[in-house]
Amino acid sequence: MVTRVPPSLLRHRIGVEPYLGDGAYGPTYGPLVEHPALVGEAARMVRATDGREVMSTVQIIAAPALDCPPGSRVTLPGGRITTAITTAAHTAPGLPVPASTEVVCE
Repeated sequence: MVTRVPPSLLRHRIGVEPYLGDGAYGPTYGPLVEHPALVGEAARMVRATDGREVMSTVQIIAAPALDCPPGSRVTLPGGRITTAITTAAHTAPGLPVPASTEVVCE
C-alpha cells in the first residue's frame, strides 16, 4: 500500500522559508529549507485563508511533512520567489492512495 507520494514523482526542488508571523519590521520567516516537489504552473482562482479570491499561478505537490503555512516564501526551480496562498494536507487512511501536501502559490 502506498502511504506517501513516491520520491521518484517529485522531480523538482523548491526552497521554503516558513512564515512565522509579523514582527516589528514586517513578516518574519524561518530558515530556507529545500524540498523535493512536483511543480505545476497554471493560472486559476483560489480563495485565500482570509477569504479573498486570488489568482494562483503555481501549484506544488510535496511530501506530507512539508512545513509551508500560508504566507511562506517559496523559491521555485527557475529561481522565481512566490508566496504560498493556501496549504492542504491530503490523506486517505486505509485507502491505497498517497498522502501529500498541496501548496497553492501566487
